[in-house]
Amino acid sequence: MFYNHQQIDRKWQKYWQDNQTYKTSEDLNRPKFYALDMFPYPSGAGLHVGHPLGYIASDIFARYKRHQGFNVLHPIGYDSFGLPAEQYAIQTGQHPAVTTEQNITRYEEQMRRIGFSFDWSREVRTSEPSYYKWTQWIFIELFHSWYNRNTDKAEPVSTLISHLTNHGTDKLYAFQNEELNFSAEEWNAASEIKKQEILLNYRLAFRAETTVNWCPGLGTVLANDEVKDGKSERGGFPVFQKKMMQWSMRITAYSERLLQGLKNIDWPQPLKDSQEYWIGKSQGASVRFETESANTSIEVFTTRPDTVFGATFVVLAPENPLVDLLTTDSRKEEVNAYRDETSKKTERDRMTDVKNVSGAFTGSYALHPFTDKKMPIYISDYVLMGYGTGAVMAVPAHDERDHRFAVKFGLEIINVIQNDQDIQVESYDSKDSVCVNSEFLDGLTYDLAKIKIIDEIENRGIGHGKINFRQRDAIFSRQRYWGEPVPVYFKDGMPYTLPASALPLELPEVEKYLPTEDGDPPLGNARTFAWDEVHQEVVSTDRIDGSTIFPLELSTMPGWAGSSWYFLRYMDPHNENVFADKGISDYWGQVDLYIGGSEHATGHLLYARFWNMFLKDRGYISHEEPFKKLINQGMILGMSAFVHRIAGTNRFVSRNIIGNQETQKIHVDVSLLKGTSDELDTEAFRKWRPEFADAEFILEDGKYITEREVEKMSKSKYNVVNPDEICEEYGADCLRLYEMFLGPLEQSKPWNTQGLTGVYGFLKKFYNLYFNGDDIDVSEDEPTKEEYKVLHTLIKKVIYDLDNFSFNTSVSSFMIAVNELQKLKCSKRKILEPLAVVISPYAPHICEELWSVLGHTDSIETVPFPELKEEYLTEANFEYPVSFNGKMRFKISLGTDLDTEQIKTEVMKDERTIQQLGGNSPKKVIIVRNKIVNIVV
Repeated sequence: MFYNHQQIDRKWQKYWQDNQTYKTSEDLNRPKFYALDMFPYPSGAGLHVGHPLGYIASDIFARYKRHQGFNVLHPIGYDSFGLPAEQYAIQTGQHPAVTTEQNITRYEEQMRRIGFSFDWSREVRTSEPSYYKWTQWIFIELFHSWYNRNTDKAEPVSTLISHLTNHGTDKLYAFQNEELNFSAEEWNAASEIKKQEILLNYRLAFRAETTVNWCPGLGTVLANDEVKDGKSERGGFPVFQKKMMQWSMRITAYSERLLQGLKNIDWPQPLKDSQEYWIGKSQGASVRFETESANTSIEVFTTRPDTVFGATFVVLAPENPLVDLLTTDSRKEEVNAYRDETSKKTERDRMTDVKNVSGAFTGSYALHPFTDKKMPIYISDYVLMGYGTGAVMAVPAHDERDHRFAVKFGLEIINVIQNDQDIQVESYDSKDSVCVNSEFLDGLTYDLAKIKIIDEIENRGIGHGKINFRQRDAIFSRQRYWGEPVPVYFKDGMPYTLPASALPLELPEVEKYLPTEDGDPPLGNARTFAWDEVHQEVVSTDRIDGSTIFPLELSTMPGWAGSSWYFLRYMDPHNENVFADKGISDYWGQVDLYIGGSEHATGHLLYARFWNMFLKDRGYISHEEPFKKLINQGMILGMSAFVHRIAGTNRFVSRNIIGNQETQKIHVDVSLLKGTSDELDTEAFRKWRPEFADAEFILEDGKYITEREVEKMSKSKYNVVNPDEICEEYGADCLRLYEMFLGPLEQSKPWNTQGLTGVYGFLKKFYNLYFNGDDIDVSEDEPTKEEYKVLHTLIKKVIYDLDNFSFNTSVSSFMIAVNELQKLKCSKRKILEPLAVVISPYAPHICEELWSVLGHTDSIETVPFPELKEEYLTEANFEYPVSFNGKMRFKISLGTDLDTEQIKTEVMKDERTIQQLGGNSPKKVIIVRNKIVNIVV
């Protein structure tokens, strides 16, 4: 029977859509399973064959869980706010919403064609007002919350106000920007503006002056992961460090919980390690160093207070406010020049650049807190303002960076840890020794010295023991148009949130998407974007009077805002009253399986955990962690093609005859190759780009052979393979099976279109098991033991593979089973029906078709997964090797249920045994059941 994959694909994709086959049940009494893919951003390029890898894996598992009787939530949506659509709007004037809609339409067409079992009715888009209404609502909740360290959770600001009203800051234990001290009387007497200013010090969403990555070319602040080598990842524009008033999220309040929570989730260890490093918990001491300047001291945080006697200089972050106070007139020019240079580097660049040493002397000195010795104060880009206090006590003998700095600037190096190496040449960083040259610490081990020095620091009133975290509060402002408006207006310079009833605060129309002439963000171009406090509505900006009508916030939210909670909205996507009904969110709980890329380790995955914990604190959900199990899929790599142009010419030489000629290696689009070969279609190449129109070719055997190389699949490398073309030529099931067959899900592997033919051949063979010529050929006869064994061997293997997410080995097992059943000429319904069900999660279209051919009118999706029966895997006989004096002479097949005496009887009466014994009696007969027989003569 001809396997018409195109007809079968179209038929069943239409059936699934018309019948809403994958619509999630509202029955909350069934066991649940929540399978989710990381939120896709709908780019203009559409999908290439590398993108569906994770989606296919999660889809297989979602289908498997449905067969097991679970109520499966497997939704899809789009992280549809993003810089690419805005950049396109700036270039063309086309509204980002139009571009985004076109891109989503393309994405959906491609995903439906691959046959994903998404519940499309739950689709969400972060750029839809009905969705970002709730993103704005969560922001408002964060703004009206503070973190109570006594209860170790977020609470409404009303409880903070109550504490301040009755006690002031006495016994207030909160996360805050700076430690404030005032009485209840002072609080109660404060003006409204002063109170709002104080509350901003504690809110979980707050405004503060922050050092940011400012990109003038894009007119916005960028996150660290949007900057590469001092330039914006998109567009390659220069990025500078700049202080700006920004909205921030107090994620630092959750640092300890984020760290401890890693112990309770099933995530890849490298990903956990990334988050642990990013959070960066360290224990040490805060120590105050007085300076020669009046009323100025420097507080440093150190994880090695035991080495304090080896501190010989102090280094400040270039952006530390103390630099202005401590730089002498004679050093200002050099210091300011250095600060300007540092502003061109991101914090990430500064952290990773461990080889280059640079700095500038401020001209001032600090005093050592234990020896009163003068210590020069420098600035250097290896010290970061966001970590600790933006100042370090430098111990060059025992820190590699401090050592390189001391050598470069000729500063003193004092050894304070016993060791045998020359610390003038190389630092000694070990903790496995004792203190020397350290007065009262001499002879103490690291642990004992650390305890003693912290006690002494606290006794002298110059500091205290402290736990520090590397993680900083997350900047929440972007000076862009295409993002969620921040639901805030400004009254007397203080931020106030819009009432929930006014949400969503929708993006206004603007004439252009660039910042205003005054340097305001693009929303400053809006004519209707002011808040009427009396009538509670958005009105014209011309009416701002500072009395009843006030300006709205012009920044928008960052790209990670909408993706920090979307997994919750899928649970109850059409609810207009709450982001998710608590009863429903309690039912679905954690995402049971989350699949996506490891590049989100310290971005989306951290922010989503933070928001989830916050919403739990406030009682809106009940689970602490959002994602129970997470798998990072590897990449499918592209097989790039290259042509070699002879230097200075437009002549191209074939790969194997280049010889010693100097050539330029140029990427060429893989679509210009003939079929699945490495041969270039030279005429198509000439038409590809104008510069190649007159290209000449030096051929080998009449062909131009390209060089091939495995690289990341990327549009810029011209190695992208379109899944639409694969589905057209080979079918969606072939694409799904092949992507799984390539190798373990977590590993990266190269794409090779030639490999599809083998998988396609398997599908044809599988399809024709059910036919004899053009007719259905299914027998009602009872299967043989061999047939049952093939089926149940497969069932056992697939269950094991799926439970261990070993998708690739299942595909191999399908091929083996179908080959064996073909050899057995099996056409038994009791074999072929469950076989279709077992394979259906991987290849749903062909299995739906075969299920229908078998006479069923319902979808195969509703059928229980076949039950494994181990008895079919038990061998009835065992072939015993029979040895004489340890040498195997023959084999005999005996029943596995025979005891040792019965085995002995059968062996001894065998003609071959009689012949070997030659009339002699055996001294001993050794029998190990279902293993060996050894006769000692």
